Amino acid sequence: LKPLLNPIFNRNQFHQRFSQFSLNSLAQTRFFCTNLATDLSNASIVPEEKSPLVFSPQQIRNVAIIAHVDHGKTTLVDRILKQCEVKLSNERMMDSNAIEKERGITILSKVTAVTYENSNERMLLNVVDTPGHADFGGEVERVLSMVDGAVLLVDALEGPMTQTKFVLSKALQYKLRPIVVVNKVDREAAEAGIAESAVFDLLLSMDASDEQLDFPTLYASAREGWVSSSFSDRECWKEKNLDVTALLDTITNHVPAPKVDLDAPFSFLVTMISRDPFLGKIVTGRVHAGQARVGDAVKVMTRDGEYVGEGRVSKVRASRGLKTAELPVAIGGDIVSMTGIECASVGDTISALEVTAPLFAPKIDPPTVSVFFSVNDSPLKGKEGVVFTSQKLSERLLREAESNVSITVGSASGISEQMEVQGRGELQLGILIENLRREGIELAISPPRVLFQTDPSNPRGPKLEPIEDLIVEVDEMHAGSIIEKLSRRHGHLIDMTNTLGDRVRVRMTIPSRCLIGFRPIFIQDTRGSGIMYSTFSSYEAYRGDTGDLRKGVIVSMAAGTASAYALESVQERGTLFIKPGTDVYAGMIVGESAKEHDLSMNPVKEKKASNIRTTLKEESIKLVPPRLITLEEAIGYVQPGELIEVTPKSIRMRKLILDCNLRRSAEKSNKAYN
Repeated sequence: LKPLLNPIFNRNQFHQRFSQFSLNSLAQTRFFCTNLATDLSNASIVPEEKSPLVFSPQQIRNVAIIAHVDHGKTTLVDRILKQCEVKLSNERMMDSNAIEKERGITILSKVTAVTYENSNERMLLNVVDTPGHADFGGEVERVLSMVDGAVLLVDALEGPMTQTKFVLSKALQYKLRPIVVVNKVDREAAEAGIAESAVFDLLLSMDASDEQLDFPTLYASAREGWVSSSFSDRECWKEKNLDVTALLDTITNHVPAPKVDLDAPFSFLVTMISRDPFLGKIVTGRVHAGQARVGDAVKVMTRDGEYVGEGRVSKVRASRGLKTAELPVAIGGDIVSMTGIECASVGDTISALEVTAPLFAPKIDPPTVSVFFSVNDSPLKGKEGVVFTSQKLSERLLREAESNVSITVGSASGISEQMEVQGRGELQLGILIENLRREGIELAISPPRVLFQTDPSNPRGPKLEPIEDLIVEVDEMHAGSIIEKLSRRHGHLIDMTNTLGDRVRVRMTIPSRCLIGFRPIFIQDTRGSGIMYSTFSSYEAYRGDTGDLRKGVIVSMAAGTASAYALESVQERGTLFIKPGTDVYAGMIVGESAKEHDLSMNPVKEKKASNIRTTLKEESIKLVPPRLITLEEAIGYVQPGELIEVTPKSIRMRKLILDCNLRRSAEKSNKAYN
């Protein structure tokens, strides 16, 4: 009985009541239970008095911070944590994933909670940090169902960008009232009124309500750690000793408290799923009604109301600062995590046994790109990692799809050894492959392909393809060549404006398939100074073929170790991807040809030694540094008939058919071997 009684009686009270009775007979036991039941029915649970970690719904504010990539979301969350006396060991504490720290971007949505004193009332602010890249838009879509307000962060110079429009449209669908924070106003070129006017025009074009158009505007420098309601405070924020109090007060006053009925049966919507080796599956979401304690029996329903199974709450946990605390009760309006419900998935409703209707779960936008995962079968397999069987690989990918709802995993049609993974873009799929690679798994990845659709009202009509809304910002000297290359890829120019200095901002619509592999070309043409962002816009009619956008490749026709002597002759025919001493095999791509067709060469040939004396001086071998291909570049580089071999230590590209003669026969017969 102790776990069930602890939320109401503390340990000392329970032992005092228990010691008053000597349960030596059945009658005495019944008398004790009758008195205990009477006390339980008369006891009123006041969470604030029983546990300082539990708050009433009137004290809770749930808010998400949404913005375009690199507009300062995670930095602002760091300042909020620091303001609320949370100790930070370093910057960007919310980016806890290893890849997030390396790349400096947010990949996964994360929830943290801070306590804040407002008008002598202790408040709990559940803050959700969301990704800014379009490929991880699914993370933004699913967490917006947990919150009652949104802080829209906008760069003072760039203004609303492509992802700003996407996240704002999702927030408007949930009828959230935004709080606009114009960040980076400490930059000299920032001007008052421009960014907020652009946000207002964007909201107006998206049919926002009058209530949503009446948004409060704040000005901030997340890097310096201050927020103010006046733009002019950027000159005197140190004298005024400003911090982020203005933002916390605005969240408390502007974001409504959760509207929940604590007397209603318990209802909880699963938004995130993680796993712990000791606790098992951990489901995270918002309590929409009622309350649940440890030991309560619950059931699971899908978004369509289908019964999944039952479970029992074994732990209730919640984020408090950067730590996780155990709570005695999950109360309505709070964002908590629970364990003990193994059959739940993202979008399911966990509720009391008497509940019959599921909660509304938002549907995630469909994926636009797919790749095929298969077991590595190259001649070098197993030398750098673990070669999974197709069954184990399938199990690992299904576990990933369980927590990441924006990807879809299924078996490849007609090929049992392959698994098809559908996602939002190259970056999202690249992060998934990188995670598998760091787990020591060896894989073979097919070239990405775009998912086409047909008009539901006209199934026999033309096929539709995903179109991206693209924004590039380049130096004026590079604008012409970039626009020309994008136009060859069926890009349609929408707008072109001059920005600060000699910079030009170009907005275009372009098919998603035409952007695959373009980023390395863009970086090379702009000498690394260009900025490119894109986000999914809509499905439109197919814009036609693009032809060959890539030159041919140099393929090894022998196995062994690459020699400098052989690579010297190979580099005369194109660009090298490998350096001397690299292990190669027949069918492996070792470089890019200078011509349009593929070229087979021997990169392992050694210079023959002879016993003939010579007085001629040996000529030194001079090799150009090779072009080392990263995982993201390889995903966009390979074409049908080629594969990417991914190991923990290497990224290799190869032909699907390794034998040169068999490959030529397949090409001549136009046999599809993708």
